[in-house]
Amino acid sequence: MPTDLTLRPPRSPRATLGGYVQLPRILDKARACIAGRLGDYDFPAPLDGHFYTFTGLTSEALLEFVRTGADDAEVLAWLESRVTRAPFEIAAWSATLTRHAPGDAEMHAWFAGALARLAPGRTDIVTYFDLLDLDDYVSFGGRA
Repeated sequence: MPTDLTLRPPRSPRATLGGYVQLPRILDKARACIAGRLGDYDFPAPLDGHFYTFTGLTSEALLEFVRTGADDAEVLAWLESRVTRAPFEIAAWSATLTRHAPGDAEMHAWFAGALARLAPGRTDIVTYFDLLDLDDYVSFGGRA
């Protein structure tokens, strides 16, 4: 069944598949995009670009393969047949992306604005993954 992101959020960006953080979330959004049930999410989203840059894949190629009805295991096998990254590289990339936070003043201002809208006063939200998880939680009825 296609993922319906009007009813629930995609998997956390921290979820992994084949060691890649963010990949399960990207797949949820791809499936929802195909089904026309993307809701307020973007496919591809700006943060997804890190995955595509690291793997050398494109969102279009991934979406085309997901359209075949491939499950997560089949997508991972397809990805591994095209991407030549060692497990230690994937682990290092995933660890780095998990800690990715705003760098410049413009992104700090955007991040602070998003955090103020979602959960004023929270000081524990410091990475993009923290913010995405919080946004998913609040957007589907949770209280920050």
